[in-house]
Amino acid sequence: MSVDIILAEELLPGYSIKRGSIKDRAMLLRFMHLTYQDMFPTQDFSHLAHTVEQYLSDNTPLWWVEEEDNQRRGHGNKDEDISPPLPLPRSSTVLVGCLWMGNAIDQVTGDRHAHIFLLYVVPEYRRRGIGTALMHYAEAWAKNRGDRQIGLQVFPSNQAALNLYNQLGYQTQSFWMLKPLYPQA
Repeated sequence: MSVDIILAEELLPGYSIKRGSIKDRAMLLRFMHLTYQDMFPTQDFSHLAHTVEQYLSDNTPLWWVEEEDNQRRGHGNKDEDISPPLPLPRSSTVLVGCLWMGNAIDQVTGDRHAHIFLLYVVPEYRRRGIGTALMHYAEAWAKNRGDRQIGLQVFPSNQAALNLYNQLGYQTQSFWMLKPLYPQA
């Protein structure tokens, strides 16, 4: 019988980060839904289950940010209209962020590089440095495995994310352009 030992390390004071596994598909899917529903609240995102099924593997690491117990006491306001932190099943652990990494190939150089599939922080926990800390974590992971660059996709309407990435030195390399071929229903 094998036992998976998941070690958590401090990400920021009051928050720890731990490696997820392919067993976390349902929670990753929940975070993905939250991410896209922030920007497109009326859209159906049931297709994301296929994305997670197809791409989550041991080669696409997933990390969870947990709030330490002493930070949670007395936190939050019942009258605020915000998303609550997400509890893990059968656990008192509260997840407040997620980072999912993958691989991409630079189409100019042919080099493999790290790609951020998902970075999400629960709205109640934003503007506390968690997103920045996750980006630094992603960069350290990519450097450690020998990558010379890291990429991501961001919607132009997501100004908060654009601001974060610009502050961290990310630059636009290309534009992804689409043309609808059929009228929208």
